[in-house]
Amino acid sequence: MSLPYESVCNQKEFLPIDYGFDIDFANALAKLESYNKHLYRPNTYLHKWWARRCGTTFRLILKHLVADPDRINYYSPGGLEGKIVLDPMMGGGTTLHEAIRLGANVIGADIDPIPILQARASLSDASLEDLDESYSKFFNVLRAELLPYFVTNCPTCEQPSEMQFTLYGLKKYCECGPALFLDSYILRKESNGTVISICPICHKVIYNGQSCGCVIREDAVPIIEKGTTTCPACGEKYRDNYDRPFTERYTPLVIVGHCKQHGLFFKPLDENDRNMIDLASEAAKNVSFGNEADFLIKTGPKSGDLVKHGVYSYIELFSGRQLLYISRAIQLLQGYEPIIRLNLAMLVSTSLEFNSMLCGYKGGEVNRPGAIRHVFSHHAYSIPYTALENNPVGFKKTSGTLQGLFHTRIKKARQWALKPVEREIEDDTVAGVFIHGERDAGTEVFTHEELESDKRRFLLIEGSSIHLDLKSSSVDFIVTDPPYFDNVQYSDLAAFFRVWLKKMVPGEHRWEYDLCGSAVDPQANGNGQYTGVLSGIFSECYRVLKKDGGRLIFTFHHWNPKAWAALTIALQQAEFQLVNRYVVQAENPTSVHINGLKSLEHDAILVLAPVGAGAFTQWQPVNTVNKNGSFKFCEDCASALGWILQQNTGLKGIEGFWSGLI
Repeated sequence: MSLPYESVCNQKEFLPIDYGFDIDFANALAKLESYNKHLYRPNTYLHKWWARRCGTTFRLILKHLVADPDRINYYSPGGLEGKIVLDPMMGGGTTLHEAIRLGANVIGADIDPIPILQARASLSDASLEDLDESYSKFFNVLRAELLPYFVTNCPTCEQPSEMQFTLYGLKKYCECGPALFLDSYILRKESNGTVISICPICHKVIYNGQSCGCVIREDAVPIIEKGTTTCPACGEKYRDNYDRPFTERYTPLVIVGHCKQHGLFFKPLDENDRNMIDLASEAAKNVSFGNEADFLIKTGPKSGDLVKHGVYSYIELFSGRQLLYISRAIQLLQGYEPIIRLNLAMLVSTSLEFNSMLCGYKGGEVNRPGAIRHVFSHHAYSIPYTALENNPVGFKKTSGTLQGLFHTRIKKARQWALKPVEREIEDDTVAGVFIHGERDAGTEVFTHEELESDKRRFLLIEGSSIHLDLKSSSVDFIVTDPPYFDNVQYSDLAAFFRVWLKKMVPGEHRWEYDLCGSAVDPQANGNGQYTGVLSGIFSECYRVLKKDGGRLIFTFHHWNPKAWAALTIALQQAEFQLVNRYVVQAENPTSVHINGLKSLEHDAILVLAPVGAGAFTQWQPVNTVNKNGSFKFCEDCASALGWILQQNTGLKGIEGFWSGLI
């Protein structure tokens, strides 16, 4: 395949990725993966992180860096033995996992400790047998101590039965008094037509619209579906009471449980159920997590939404039962050896996204009956109307339970890591392909000398990549995915987990760091923070990258001309030139955080080389950008980036160019 633009150099100076990339093949795999990324790359998903890119795309990128033509094929094992691959903004760790599978030695750096901890845990060679044995011991103690708080009685046979979760209504007020709000009166829709709902008057559970025979009482607190803003009786707008602690703004209404004899059931709370909630709340008052100042919410781009709703501590976001779960887990974790403790701590931490009173409920959706809407489904903090309190120590492998998370995030993940499977599409049929000889695991080292001693070594650097403790010209390739310009505030959102991980695995991690060191802070982006941080990181990339054959490759997209201008300035200041660009599928258009938002569904893969390093492409001027489609928009912008980088334009000229183009 030839370069799409006139080249003024000898092709021998180019790598395979410089002059060819199978976009159709990449898109076909990415479209499959984007629907269930965690199923395609389970060992990369131990802990929550945001805006992950498709592992299939990054595998294909790395395969195009392989020198041996017999090993470039996507389904061929390895090919990067003896090479060092750096990701200076590692986030979810996709590059590290894909590169180490190909035999490379990898370096991952991030300013936030969570990516470092996740990579250390998931790339470690801890045996599944040891993890399984330790988890079973850990879970059995937790379950024995906490299960009594999650037991109710079956409404049919009255036998003790385990709760799956408890549904709460948000309490608001008007002149008439309090009212409870839910997303919907419908609690569950089955595909067979069965509809389970709640009576808005007496709060009884109703099947298929049957009459509950209730009468209106003066002391009854009505249930109202969300969307109603004004009381029909007094005409006053409903208001929140932010003076009350967050969890006390919710009233428990329905328990969803499972009876061994009668299966799944929905029931209103009885006196024993309410007493158990009160008992847990009282017990939680005696729990101490140390210095309460560690849990104070600092007003950030996303966390500020919590403060606006009168929530000032991360502890407030959890019920009494949930706090007892977290407290006991922290205590038990201290009895395990470091790598086991880290894996279990990451498991407990990521479970908090499914075990907080910020969790919502998808019960009314016929295709997802009874599913949990996890805390960050919208990449932001959302205050639910129907809040869902999960049972973290449930024995079934249901959504958000420790059992379910261990099975998918550790057990299946480690099994996959030892025998990685890719997908092959032939005649509209998808089949799994086992990649013989690859392993998604390695050995952690702590010096550059150790990194070069063998294959599949990984070195993790916690801190800003503006200054890396690496030798100049020591890295073969840099493959990364920079943070989004102004939307997903990783550092700010990650505080939800950091405050708890600090207690689980205190170590010597930088749990607190200055957001000014993070590229993404919309409160400062107008002052050039994104440009400044990215320029510093790219300049450091230039220093550590080998000039002969070294490549900086990353994915990027954005509608905003300021984002492309910031990227251009950063690359120009770091002295990089664009060798080629490709556009691939990046997002599933039905994803909750982008659905209906006219978001870009594609990424531009940008292949860059140091200025003067030999590889050179002559880009033609781009006068217009097609804004009618995601693919063409990204392609045009990437081509424009190549041209403007050649012009050696000043800062104002670059900003004016992009402002006029987009």
